[in-house]
Amino acid sequence: MANLNKVLLIGRLTRDPEVRTFSNGGKVAKFGFAVNNRRKNSQTGQWEDDPVWLDCEAYNRGEFGKLADTVEQFCRKGSQVFIEGHLQLDQWVDRDNQKRQKLKIVVDALQLLDRRQDAPGNSGAARGAVGKAAPSDVSEVPVEYDEQPEFTEDAPDRDIPF
Repeated sequence: MANLNKVLLIGRLTRDPEVRTFSNGGKVAKFGFAVNNRRKNSQTGQWEDDPVWLDCEAYNRGEFGKLADTVEQFCRKGSQVFIEGHLQLDQWVDRDNQKRQKLKIVVDALQLLDRRQDAPGNSGAARGAVGKAAPSDVSEVPVEYDEQPEFTEDAPDRDIPF
């Protein structure tokens, strides 16, 4: 039986990353992330954004894994990024002795999508793809996005039957 646990998302950080360093030298960057689902309001006929709020974690892993460092250095609240990762279920018992659980995204790779001048808290910093196979310095993998396509409301107003 085959299994696949893969998530590909484009969205924005909802809060600045919180970084924690472990006693063994490892590091994790935790941040909030939001993506929008578009849906047509049946009463008004207008398209509306329906946000999905997610918790994400990026780790420094292995000899070349500097993903948490990259998130800490280049990402801020409002940064637009492409995330490649997998789902992980956290389970715990709260103070009221109730079982709780939530899904989170563990980031395997990330690509910064903000243009240099648009990046929050970023004045000309390099952008690029970072992940398992990427070099440790994000500036070695430049990705240019001079013209980003914009969503237009001119798209046909038809419901997709699936």
